[in-house]
Amino acid sequence: MKRSIKKLISVIATTVAVGTMLTGCGGSNSSTGSSKGDVTLTYAIWDKNQEPGMRKIADAFEVKNPGIKVNVEVTAWDQYWTKLDAGASGGSLPDVFWMHSNQAYKYASNSALLDLTDKIKGSSLVSLDKFPKDLVKIYEDKGKSYGVPKDFDTIGLWYNKTLFDEAGIAYPNETWTWDDLLKAAKKLTNAEKGIYGFGAPLDLQQGFDNFIFQNGGQVLSDDKTKSGFDTQAVKDTMQWYVDLSLKEKVSPTHTQFSENSFTSFFESGKTAMGLFGSWMFSEFATNEYVAKNCDVAVLPQGKQRATIYNGLANSIAGNTSHKEEAWKFVEFLGSEEANKIQAESGAAIPAYEGTADAWVKVSNKFNSKVFVDMLAYAKINPNSKESNAWNAAEKEALIPAFTGKVSVNDACDDVAKRVNEILATEK
Repeated sequence: MKRSIKKLISVIATTVAVGTMLTGCGGSNSSTGSSKGDVTLTYAIWDKNQEPGMRKIADAFEVKNPGIKVNVEVTAWDQYWTKLDAGASGGSLPDVFWMHSNQAYKYASNSALLDLTDKIKGSSLVSLDKFPKDLVKIYEDKGKSYGVPKDFDTIGLWYNKTLFDEAGIAYPNETWTWDDLLKAAKKLTNAEKGIYGFGAPLDLQQGFDNFIFQNGGQVLSDDKTKSGFDTQAVKDTMQWYVDLSLKEKVSPTHTQFSENSFTSFFESGKTAMGLFGSWMFSEFATNEYVAKNCDVAVLPQGKQRATIYNGLANSIAGNTSHKEEAWKFVEFLGSEEANKIQAESGAAIPAYEGTADAWVKVSNKFNSKVFVDMLAYAKINPNSKESNAWNAAEKEALIPAFTGKVSVNDACDDVAKRVNEILATEK
């Protein structure tokens, strides 16, 4: 993620070339074994909290496929993509690995991912109709499928029950609007104790993108050729959001968030409310303070209801020496059985239709059902081939507005200009 896009594309191209040569020499990755004996697949993931669930799925798969072993390999998010890049340049990508929406287009368009289209069509276990349509599209390129959806996530309004009780305020519910959020945040803010009513960081998925959709705006045009930041709906949203810290004083400032993450503010009781994804469930459940004092509700509504949703996919390295074995595993990962195992382990909300309720049942530390209910009006996380680049450009251009150095209007125009330039390179 730290390398430039051009560098990554170069690395991936090298992967294909090197991988092809290595395949001809008898192996292209870390898998062991051959067609004459047992095969060991490497399954790369980035979330330690999900490792037990993925291991249970791998165990179930191994029982059904005694000649194939699966090694679940966990690498923290900050190192995951760096390691994947290194594996690409060395021709040693994992056989199977988690793919993210921000990376899918680049990897797929450069042959680093195996085309699964025909395999999916011929499968009795995997049906893409069982997964959210927009999530499926993320992992397609030019009509070809390069991943099978694994899970989905939505964004919830987490709140501190103890602080609400002390302030005599009713907990957030499905009737809340932006005005209700602001009114509660003002009452919850206590300057003397250093407590803020709400956390409004410079964050897209766990921040203002949700409000943009709620206000009828768009981050990107439907055809993904233009930014929506120069439209009035987005500018009005961003003005309201930035005002939470600079004008209303109900949120820590951008400078404060640069010194301590907005997660740490919430986990220490210094912000009474904040937007966090369902993937934070495991961390919050094991955080002693949050588990004791907090819960989660649906997001407040603006002109309409909306929450950002996203999801991972399981993909196969384009140069793996064990294409058939890797497909058998990914096929199983995309089955109803595997999704039920994932749900019952509490690992993540399974994307397979009808299996999310099992996740809700075991994830009972908080009001987990809201994350599933919000899928009904969720908006897919804005993405394109150059998502990482324009995401970074958005944040950079917005910093002067969040620090009060330029107007929100001017900053939004600058965002649109920068993002449009990047989107133009995708044509």
